[in-house]
Amino acid sequence: MMRSIQTLLAGLVLLGSAGPPRPPAWTSTWGRMRYSSRRPAELVEGIQLGGGVVDSEYREDATVYHAQLMGSQHTSRREVGIGARWTQYDTDLGDGGGLGLGGYGYVYLPNLPAVSLGGYGFYTPDAVTTSELEEGYEVGLRARYAFTPNVDGYLGVRQLDADFDEERGSRTLDRGAQVGVRLRF
Repeated sequence: MMRSIQTLLAGLVLLGSAGPPRPPAWTSTWGRMRYSSRRPAELVEGIQLGGGVVDSEYREDATVYHAQLMGSQHTSRREVGIGARWTQYDTDLGDGGGLGLGGYGYVYLPNLPAVSLGGYGFYTPDAVTTSELEEGYEVGLRARYAFTPNVDGYLGVRQLDADFDEERGSRTLDRGAQVGVRLRF
């Protein structure tokens, strides 16, 4: 089951990367005992398909995959997106997946147009989960700096939580500072 979900996510990412009107991007994040990677691509203007993976050993061994379809808008003042995300959890605490909603938003500083501040959040409720997952969420805050038109660096914090059938309450799968880079090509 897990192998088929990984194959599906990889296929969605490759499909989204094949010939988009605007260049795709690749984001890589590093932190203590964790690594994440994301690959969004714009299918048509204002619609992004993306996917990613977080591999963390924060408290428990956890690998979390996601695929998302988002409506997005990018101007010289702000960047926003909202949409649906399928998240699949493979952890020592439990396994399962679910369909969630969320989005992101960043504002560019008027006097420092290369700097943007913002964050993201996604929530998966119990009503649309499978296997042992009851609910899950991921939230983060970031400060980004555009080194070139195609390269951003960022500093931020993230928290990734999930609640599984046999556990009491939500468990934090990843939390802490992030340092990352986003490449657009």
